[in-house]
Amino acid sequence: MARRRIATITSLDEHPNLPEILGVLAQLPHISDSDLVRLADNWRNTVFLAEARARALDPDSPLVLEVLAAFEAVQALFADDVCGEAEYVELEPEVASVALKAIRDAIAASYAEPLLSRAEHAGLMGPWRAVYPTTLVDEPDLGEHAAQVKALLSAMPRLATRCHDTSAASLYDEILRTSMALDEDVREVARDEAWQAALLTNRRRVWSLIRRSGAEGIGRFCGQCRTRHDDEDTMRVLSLCLDAACALLVADAIDDNLVDVLTLPVQKLIPLQRTSGD
Repeated sequence: MARRRIATITSLDEHPNLPEILGVLAQLPHISDSDLVRLADNWRNTVFLAEARARALDPDSPLVLEVLAAFEAVQALFADDVCGEAEYVELEPEVASVALKAIRDAIAASYAEPLLSRAEHAGLMGPWRAVYPTTLVDEPDLGEHAAQVKALLSAMPRLATRCHDTSAASLYDEILRTSMALDEDVREVARDEAWQAALLTNRRRVWSLIRRSGAEGIGRFCGQCRTRHDDEDTMRVLSLCLDAACALLVADAIDDNLVDVLTLPVQKLIPLQRTSGD
């Protein structure tokens, strides 16, 4: 089969199939257990699909490194489901594992669409489209305080540059100082309540996505000196930021006092929530 000739794609913004890619990626943390079952039920492996899969993951496929990174994110996002040991997991691990194959096929197919034939793309996307005929979300739903969650996650990479950014260093030091006066028992209770709220409101995978995104942000190398901070204090600041972001995610489902406990140390990274009257 002759390959389709495609222009070199160097960034996601240049990708001609961007809407489908974003739709798949945005849906990932909102996949329900019942949808995982349906994805698994619809997944098949034939010679044709295996060859299409190999083409989609060819080294010359558009942004293939991003595809592989997305695969890693999927594995982390559904790690509890594949393991099957957590009390809150109800799905059989085998079902989750097959569902992840359908998810990976959808990711690969959406990125490689310019390279694949229509039949190859449709075949790899088939299980996904059987469950999600149309794109349901443009980006992950981060709740009523989405703007604050995004602002906090966006601010975290700056803390990784504190070795060359005096204002970032000052902010980091202030967060660390504030944390020293915290009652850890109270924080633990607040964190547990927030997590239970995430479970009850079916947001545990969004919770995991937030924590992964935040960890990647603050764990980056400094752009100037290539230093990567991974000491105990950095891990403490990271934990404080992630707890705050997750508290904001479930703020509509827990007491305001619990949200305050978890967000207080990083208040300067969180913009004020606008009211409808502003």
